[in-house]
Amino acid sequence: MRLAANLVYQGAAELARTAEELGYDVVLAPEGYLSDAVSVLGLAAGATERIGLASGVMQIPARAPGMAALTAATLDALSGGRFRLGLGVSNPDVSQGWYGVPFDRPLARTREYVDIVRQALTGRPVTYAGEHFRLPAAGADRDAAPLLLVTERVREGIPVYLAAVGPRALRLAGEIADGWIGVFTSPEAVGDAVAEIRKGRSAAGLGMAGFDVLPSLPTSVADDVESAVDALRGKYVDLLGIGDAEHNVYCAMARRMGYGREAANLRERLAAGDRAGAGAALPVGFIDRTALVGPVPRLADRMAEYAEAGVTTLGVMVSAAATTLEGRVGILRAAADALELAGVADAEAHLLRQ
Repeated sequence: MRLAANLVYQGAAELARTAEELGYDVVLAPEGYLSDAVSVLGLAAGATERIGLASGVMQIPARAPGMAALTAATLDALSGGRFRLGLGVSNPDVSQGWYGVPFDRPLARTREYVDIVRQALTGRPVTYAGEHFRLPAAGADRDAAPLLLVTERVREGIPVYLAAVGPRALRLAGEIADGWIGVFTSPEAVGDAVAEIRKGRSAAGLGMAGFDVLPSLPTSVADDVESAVDALRGKYVDLLGIGDAEHNVYCAMARRMGYGREAANLRERLAAGDRAGAGAALPVGFIDRTALVGPVPRLADRMAEYAEAGVTTLGVMVSAAATTLEGRVGILRAAADALELAGVADAEAHLLRQ
């Protein structure tokens, strides 16, 4: 198993350099309320030399597929072939509220989107007559120019990762992508996800070899678990508080894990303006099962569980903890030490640490 670092835009260059020095395989830039992914990745590309760069994830409703392909090609060229394109449909509130894009049939939309992106990245002209995307647009002039990228290609193909939660989305990721990006997930849930991904791979006539299973976990290091958990409560409040509870994927996850009442309590307190009370409503056990918390030996034990469940790259979300840049650098170092202690490090990653 390898490690990934989920960046935050504050201090992103230093965090990326630290991850590279520690032998991390890739840094990911998330996209949402705080920052876009592309700006952060451009900074990280210029600050590093070897480490992989991934969008974790670029929101499909935010960009036309042609622009996503152009962005991927540009970042790959600038970084010397280090970019991985992580994509996700986000959620109904963001798709509709931020971008004015309908959220109907997100899986069919994703399939067409990835198809266009992959075709564009070959450097050949692309026209497309899909149900959700048409290039040129319906009714356009017959002479409208096709999608065509002339960005210098430094390698054949850019890996595409998909964020997915439900069984059908996971099977789609297995079928059409090179990796899966998960978030806030337990080892048991990873095992279930891998089983669905495997079905998708099988449907496409593919095995699991070379497919990257990459869940990203909020990470907080402290001598005791409760202190580590407390540093993550604000992030959980942010995510469980998005939109309405019925369509919020994190609330759904809490319900599946048996914490539906606690998630509802969090929402009630947040609606009443009691943010601190909302954070306190979450049991330690819920955060513990979906995060890496505690001292290094405990992190190591948890990493071994995730490796056993089928994780190939484990994302360390330094963006989730309420801490400083120095604290985030410390989290990266502690996680690297924990991976060594767990004894599940990929051989190449182990050599980079020497």
